[in-house]
Amino acid sequence: MKLNDQKLRELGLAVIQVEALAVANLAGQINDNFVTACKLLFNCTGRVVVIGMGKSGHIAGKIAATLASTGTPAFFVHPGEASHGDLGMVTPKDVVLALSNSGETGEVLTILPIIKRLGVPLIAITGNTDSTLARFATTYLNVSVAQEACPLGLAPTSSTTAALVMGDALAVSLLEARGFTRDDFALSHPGGSLGKRLLLRVSDIMHVGNAMPSVPESALISHALLEMTEKQLGMTAVVEADNKVIGIFTDGDLRRMLSKNFDIHNTPITEVMTPHCTVISADMLAAEAMQIMEQKKINALLVVDEQLCAIGALNMHDLIKAGIV
Repeated sequence: MKLNDQKLRELGLAVIQVEALAVANLAGQINDNFVTACKLLFNCTGRVVVIGMGKSGHIAGKIAATLASTGTPAFFVHPGEASHGDLGMVTPKDVVLALSNSGETGEVLTILPIIKRLGVPLIAITGNTDSTLARFATTYLNVSVAQEACPLGLAPTSSTTAALVMGDALAVSLLEARGFTRDDFALSHPGGSLGKRLLLRVSDIMHVGNAMPSVPESALISHALLEMTEKQLGMTAVVEADNKVIGIFTDGDLRRMLSKNFDIHNTPITEVMTPHCTVISADMLAAEAMQIMEQKKINALLVVDEQLCAIGALNMHDLIKAGIV
C-alpha cells in the first residue's frame, strides 16, 4: 500500500481518540473497589509485588516503578519465573497486584493458589470482571475497554493504556495519602537533570572565600572593576566593615554607568551600585535560584547568612554548568 500523508494522520488521530475514550471511561471505575485497593496498598507492611504477562507485564513493570518512586515500595515479578522459584520473593507481609486483561492468563492463574496459601491480599487489574482472576482476588479494578485501538482488534493498545492509567491513579492517590513530598521524591531520583533540580543546593555550587568577588563600601569604581575582572563572575558584592551586604555592582551597572561619564578613579562604588539587591540563602535549591534570576531578569546573585553577611556568590553560568538549566 502506498503511503498517504493524510491517511497516516487520520489513522494516528483515530488511535488517540479510541484510547482517550477508554481512559475517560475509567472515571466510572474509581469506586469502592478502588478505595479498597488503595487501603490494602497503604496498609501493606511489606512490598507490593506486581505481576503480569506479555504486554500486561510491561505495564506491570511500569506500575511497579511508579509506585516505588512515589513512596510505595514495589517490584515486578514475571509470573512465568514466579512458578519456577521467584515466588519465594513474596512474603505474608506483601500485597500482590496482578494484571491480566482476560483474567485467564495461565502463568498468572498457576501461582494464585500459592498466593492464597500465604494469605497475601490480591488486587486484580483486569478487563474481565467474570474471570478467574477477578473472582480469586481480594478486590479487582475493572479496566475493560469498548475496543482496542488496533484496527484488527488484536494488539493490546487501549487495554494496556487503561491498565497503566489505573496504576497511575493508585500510585498518585497513595502519594497524596502518605504526605509524600518533593524531598521524598528527590531521594529516589538522585540521577540526571531531575535529581539535580530536586537535590542540588546553592551551597553546592556557590563561589566562596577568595573566589567570591567583594569590595568594601569605601572602594572606588576602579577597585570594583579590578575585583570583577579577577573573579570573573560579572559582578561584585559591596559590603560594610562587618561584611554585611549593602549592594551589588554588575556588568549591567557598568554599562549604565558608562553612559554617564563617571570618573572611575574618583567615584565611590556606592554611587553606581544597585542597593538593596536580591540575595539568597545557601540552603536554597539551585533550581529556585534559577527561577529568581529568570523572574527578576538578572544573571547573578549574592548568598548571605542570617545576618545578611556575604558568604558566597553565583551566576547563571554556574547553574548551566551544574546542569540546572
